[in-house]
Amino acid sequence: MSEVNKVVLAYSGGLDTSVIVRWLQEEYRCEVVTFTADIGQGEEVEPAREKAEALGVREIFIDDLREEFVRDFVFPMFRANTIYEGQYLLGTSIARPLIAKRLIDLAGQTGADAISHGATGKGNDQVRFELGAYALNPDIRVIAPWRQWDLDSRESLMKYCKQHDIGVDYAQAGKKSPYSMDANLLHISYEGGVLEDPWEAPDESMWRWTVSPESAPDVPTFVELEYVNGDIVSLNGDKLSCSELLTRLNVLGGKNGVGRDDIVENRYVGMKSRGCYETPGGTIMLKAHRAIESLTLDREVMHLKDELMPRYAELIYNGYWWSPERKMLQAAIDQSQLNVNGCVRVKLYKGNVTIEGRQSKDSLFDSKIATFESDSGTYNQADAEGFIKLNALRLRIAARKKQGSENLD
Repeated sequence: MSEVNKVVLAYSGGLDTSVIVRWLQEEYRCEVVTFTADIGQGEEVEPAREKAEALGVREIFIDDLREEFVRDFVFPMFRANTIYEGQYLLGTSIARPLIAKRLIDLAGQTGADAISHGATGKGNDQVRFELGAYALNPDIRVIAPWRQWDLDSRESLMKYCKQHDIGVDYAQAGKKSPYSMDANLLHISYEGGVLEDPWEAPDESMWRWTVSPESAPDVPTFVELEYVNGDIVSLNGDKLSCSELLTRLNVLGGKNGVGRDDIVENRYVGMKSRGCYETPGGTIMLKAHRAIESLTLDREVMHLKDELMPRYAELIYNGYWWSPERKMLQAAIDQSQLNVNGCVRVKLYKGNVTIEGRQSKDSLFDSKIATFESDSGTYNQADAEGFIKLNALRLRIAARKKQGSENLD
């Protein structure tokens, strides 16, 4: 293998990435720098330091990126009402460009000539990490062990640990979840195990953030969200940071059974995969944001945004966050949000998010025009006749042409 002096590894502290540390040291004879991101996965990240030290790692970075994650990635994505294939709120996808950015930052800071990750050769994450890395540093080298080694099962990884003196809590390892999971402040995902059969329903014990709608309280929860330029700035009157807002929404949504999804999606690499997702806070955010936009956005702006959204969602899902086309779309989306200000009241009840009210100083809703009562001449209903006839002109021409053709038969 060609020479590598130092590599920055995205390190979780789990079995896979612990094996990767030793594998990089053995195969490349290089120094390994570990980077562990706290993006709200709900698990203690500090133990990764002790595990990395035991593997001989001298430069260890554990970064709290929760606020940056929500402020600079989640919120911009939700300004576009982004969903992939009509269902997926992109919880895993949106975290990858931030991790790629930090990997490149640390490579420059530590003088590393390569980065590495633990994504498999079958999934989307390898694409997301590497597209992001190359966009930020075109000359960086990427090492993806799962595309190189022959360790193709959990058993082979455990055997490697024994052979290379990698400390593993074997009792705890035996209790590992049957699912492949990914969590951050926006969501938690589940794949693998029984979920590989699309006909099999997930076991209720799988879900970690949400109660089932059937078990949710019989009394609804009401939430008021204040928006400024398309972003939530307060919850029930409390001004909170971005990460605190999403954390609270996750708790409120979770206890009311909000945010469960069971999806078969199309991966960028070509295969279909089945995943289950919990996105309680994001589900509330999507519904509430559309409600405030319904008051404040011009009709054609709203419709254009809706047309662009699937393309924007694909860019994020496929790993093109740092691409010029995503940045171009983001600029247009952000421009559309300048008057998306106001308050939305939602009701959370047994898995449902219902809009109870919305108001805005920038509202385009004119009750004098919209009323079914007398509008005192504000709107001349007779004008609609000419409007309809002009818009029907091409339809009438086509209909006459068709009638003429039929008469010729």
